Amino acid sequence: MDKTAKLHYMKRVESKCAELPWYVTEYIDSRKRKLSHTTLLNYCHDYLIFFDWLVSVKPGGGDRKNIELSLLESLTVREVENFLYFLEYQLDNNKYTINRKLSALKSLFDYLQNKAETPDLKPYIQRNVMAKIDFNSIKESQETIAYRIEGKILREDDFEKFRQFVAHDFGVLNQDNRRLQRFHEFNRERDTAIVSLILGSGLRLSEVAGINLEDLDMNKGQVRVLRKGGKEQYVYFSKQALLDLENYLKIRETRYVPAKSENCLFIAAPIGRKGQSRRLTPRSIEKLIEKYAAAFGKPALTVHSLRHSFATRYHLENNDVPKLKNQLGHSSIQTTMIYTHLTDEEMRKAVNNMDK
Repeated sequence: MDKTAKLHYMKRVESKCAELPWYVTEYIDSRKRKLSHTTLLNYCHDYLIFFDWLVSVKPGGGDRKNIELSLLESLTVREVENFLYFLEYQLDNNKYTINRKLSALKSLFDYLQNKAETPDLKPYIQRNVMAKIDFNSIKESQETIAYRIEGKILREDDFEKFRQFVAHDFGVLNQDNRRLQRFHEFNRERDTAIVSLILGSGLRLSEVAGINLEDLDMNKGQVRVLRKGGKEQYVYFSKQALLDLENYLKIRETRYVPAKSENCLFIAAPIGRKGQSRRLTPRSIEKLIEKYAAAFGKPALTVHSLRHSFATRYHLENNDVPKLKNQLGHSSIQTTMIYTHLTDEEMRKAVNNMDK
């Protein structure tokens, strides 16, 4: 992701921090060297939810921005458990999301107790209630995870069917809706290139959104991306993705009319009086995939499940877990191993043969 995009995200982080207590801003500043800008932004969103809840349940707590450290120090285990209950039953967060938000809070409270110091070298808080809170227990084998994923991915011929649907059939399906049809006609090369690139490389959502023109090497069929942890890597993409990217690049400048300084690969349709173009955001990419998936009859499809689809197909055809690990940018090979269970047809056949 280029400097302009990073600055955009950091401005959003700073904007969110302006709505939070001073010590949260201090903590976020302390993590800027270690965490990605997108992770920091997620932390800010999590803290906004927590402090809003805190204001609503603590009489006299004041507004969110002015919550004192003493209030955090006085929180009880029961109160924090009520917050987690609120996340699950009021906000409908699943156990994974709750664990992520709890992790963000644990990190903040750990900073306040063990790293931050007052002028007289004392910690900001003496008592850390978050250290007493356990994460949700999620015990899933690789087989269970694979089973959960399996119903949400594309298989074999579905790859081309979905790609063709994005490129052409969606417009035919909505031919009676002139607004939808025109919008599809305008963006179909771009949208096809996005879908084709994910299905042909397994890139993450943030990686796709962050690609710039200079990151593409069309001769080698590679794209430079920034992986988790800030690691830069060149990733291969398929021949079909190459063809769809070429088709998109042919119309990118004339149709989207980007400013000379705009070097992002995927551009949003011009809006406003001046018709200014801008980088397609991760959320915009999510929404367009959701739109096509619902119309295609597979509403469970997401950007992440398209990535899973690529990984499953790659393993089925190549059976090379170390190379797949590198392609996906996994830090641990254990994460990649779930795809060996997704494609274990031999085990399925062996079980079925028991009934013969």
